[in-house]
This record gives sequence, structure tokens and C-alpha cells, in this order.
Amino acid sequence: MKTESKTIIGIDDMAFHVPKIFLSIKELAGQRKIEYAKLNEGLGLEAMSLADVHEDAATMAANAVKSLIEKNNLSPQSIGRIYVGSESLIDGSKPIASYVLSMLSDYFEKTYGKNAFLHTDAVDLTFACIGGVDALHNTLDWVRADDSRVGIVVCTDNAKYELESTGEYTQGAGAVAVLVKSNPRLISIEEPIGVATVGVHDFFKPLRRLNRNQLAASVKGSSNGASRDFSIPGILSTEENYIDVHKIFPVFDGRYSNECYANRMNEAYTHFCRLKANHKLSRWNRIIFHLPYAFHGKRVFMEIFFGENSPNPEFTKQLLELDSKFYEHKTMKTVAQTPLYRQFVKEKIENGQRASSLVGNMYTGSIFLSLMSMLEIELNAHKEMENMVIGFCAYGSGSKSKVFEGTVQKQWKTAVKDFRLFETLAERKAIDFELYEDVHGARLSESISPPENEFYLKSVSTSETLYGERTYGFAEKSTIFR
Repeated sequence: MKTESKTIIGIDDMAFHVPKIFLSIKELAGQRKIEYAKLNEGLGLEAMSLADVHEDAATMAANAVKSLIEKNNLSPQSIGRIYVGSESLIDGSKPIASYVLSMLSDYFEKTYGKNAFLHTDAVDLTFACIGGVDALHNTLDWVRADDSRVGIVVCTDNAKYELESTGEYTQGAGAVAVLVKSNPRLISIEEPIGVATVGVHDFFKPLRRLNRNQLAASVKGSSNGASRDFSIPGILSTEENYIDVHKIFPVFDGRYSNECYANRMNEAYTHFCRLKANHKLSRWNRIIFHLPYAFHGKRVFMEIFFGENSPNPEFTKQLLELDSKFYEHKTMKTVAQTPLYRQFVKEKIENGQRASSLVGNMYTGSIFLSLMSMLEIELNAHKEMENMVIGFCAYGSGSKSKVFEGTVQKQWKTAVKDFRLFETLAERKAIDFELYEDVHGARLSESISPPENEFYLKSVSTSETLYGERTYGFAEKSTIFR
């Protein structure tokens, strides 16, 4: 029934899936001859989650959604949509969401019958790291139009960079599934939404074109003269002169990307303030960010903090005590050193950083993992969060930021007590550097930590007619995976 009066809409529950293997940042720093303190104390990095042989964006998403469905005792028929936010696409046409739906349908068939998700809408939304937030806002509007609807948003990514690149130490992998419905237990989310979008190339994953001569020359014993006869079944026919290659590794400029993040966030925050009358930063009890690395949020938020606290005489005093000529150059690093900003970070930002330190960048899932991190830490510390307002600062390269807020609901503890976030992270297996490079280079044929009670990638076809077809399965606890 369509809603006539205003109904509270938001996040009712959350679930996640993180691979069972990780590499210590200390191990990586030692091998790459990087000062560990630079990565740990400077960026907040401790470990990076790594997708195992049997994992991809689809399996991680399906595992997170399965967990969300089971712990909330949802019937597939009650779920009107499963929308995926991701930039780790495994097909240029077929969405990750369709693979997720297929895996879930097979798994729940014994309980709910064949094609239990037949009437569940599914699609992928892609805008770098903000695609999951876009999917959330789309789904919030969908539920707001009819408060009987129930939707799931799942963010899933494998953040992978070239070996020895400046992005290598920020890698991570995982998925977070979000249950969206009316009268949520966890967080209500309302408009307005501040938005800032500019088309730039701070970070992107282009199609890279290789011509026939390049490919032929790379094959041992071939020559340019033989290139017209050169072909790869299922990939390059004898009639084609080129092939477009999509690589998981991005083209990026780290410094420029940080600049774009800060600029879009400041612009989106200004837009949010214009839309929400009388908003002050002090209204937000906690702040959640997209975190390419754990300390990124607190490093890019200094300008907004400075702008809102400039009238405060105590803040001015602290700035000038640190740098008597601060107002001549206004270096934001000085802002970060003030006792007021340090207390602001400790109270409002720090708890959202903790999980990111242990997982790494999850792209679209990063902001939602940060939310889970903050809520679980607050619960374990016996904090009373009801009616607290959380500010969200989302970002996706390319580039776009969204700023919005949510209010913690009365039953938040009921949902958060079952997160088991840090308990699960503590159960993972550390691998050594040599094994890490084998995983990164896809040189392993068997998983390091075989799947148990989870979805896994069974095969990728190399046949000419169905090249790249992906098939999945579910491994019971007793299954030995080969």
C-alpha cells in the first residue's frame, strides 16, 4: 500500500564478507623497503585482505547477502530488489547482481522452491567508490514510495593495484550487504543530500586497445609478417585487427585523487548546508567517510573543520601557538595538530577507522565497513547511541561526493550485537610475502584457505563459444575444495 504520511526509512541491518587471508602491512613494508611507520602511523594501515583463488566480487557479494538474509529470517519472495554497487565488474554486459541472484536461488531452492528470487529486481550501479551509496539512495527512494517494500544493497569490490605501485599498500577486498526498509532498527536516513560532481581523470580503469601486430610480436617465434594469421580462440578472430582489454588495475594519480576527494567533499558539504537550514558541524555526533586508507577521512576533513571553527577564540589561540604566522599561509597540517581537532577526531571519527586499518580499501564497501566499525566499537564500549546523528561523506573518483546524515534508532543494539566484525577479522589467516605475490599474479590453482560454508567460483570457461562463462557453487563445511 502506498504511504500517505511520512514514514521513517533507512538501514535495518548489515552483514559483511571479508576473505579469510591477509597480508601484514609490516611484511609488505619490509619487502618494499618502505618505512613501516609511514604506512602505519601516517596512513593507519595494519593489514590488507586478499581475495583467495575461489573468490571474486560476485562470491563475496553473495556471501554477504546470504548472511543478511539468514540472520534476519527473510524469505526471498519478500525481497523486492538486490542492487549491487561495485567497480570490480566481471562482465561488460551481465551484472554482478545476476550472478548473485543465481547463487542465492540455487542455495535457497530446498527451503523456498525453484526460482525463489524470480520477482526480485537486480542491477549494478557503477561510479567508482560511490556506486554503493548511489544504490542506497536509489533504494531508499524506492522504499519511501511504498513502505511495504524491502530491498538489499550490496557493495562488493577487490581493490587491486600493480605490484610496487603507490597504491599497492592500500589494497583490500570484501563486501557489505545493507538491508533497507521502513521503520529500521539501525539508522534512519532522510534528505537532503549534498552532491558535487565533476568529470575528471583522477582514477579510472579504461579499455586498453592492443592491435594484432602487438599481440603477434609478443608470441614467441611469431613475426609481424605472420600477424594476419594470428588468432586466439574465443578472444581474437583472424578478421579482427585489435582487441580491447579491461584490466582490474587502475590508472591513477594519488595526489590529484586526494585533491579531488577534498574538493568534491567540501563542495558537497557546502551544498548540504545550503539545503539543510541552520546546519552546524556540531550537530553530527559521529562522521563516517569513504576510506581509501584508514586515516584519509581525518586528513581531508580539516578544511571543513577550520571553516566552521574559525570564530572560536580558543581554536584561534591554539593555531597561533602552533604557528604564529598561520593566517598568512593557512596550512591545514597545523589545524590537525590543534587539541580541538585531535579531540574532534577521537570522539567523532576514530572508531570508524579501526576496521579499515585491518582490511584495506574496499572501494564501494569502505564507507559501510566504517559504519559497522564505529557502531560495533560504540556498542562494546557501552555507549548510548540512540538519537545520535551520523554524518556521511561519500566519494567516488571520476569524480563525485555525496554528503548526508542519518539518525541512530532505538533498536540499534539489537542489530549491531550480531555484526561480529572484529571477531571475524581476528580469525583470518596471515600469509607471507611470496604467497601474496602468487595470489596477486593469479599463479595458484588451489585456494590457500579452502571455502567452507560459502559460495565459491567453480570455473571460468575457455571454450570458444562460451569463453569467460563463470559458474559458481556452494561449499558445505564438509566439502574439500580442489
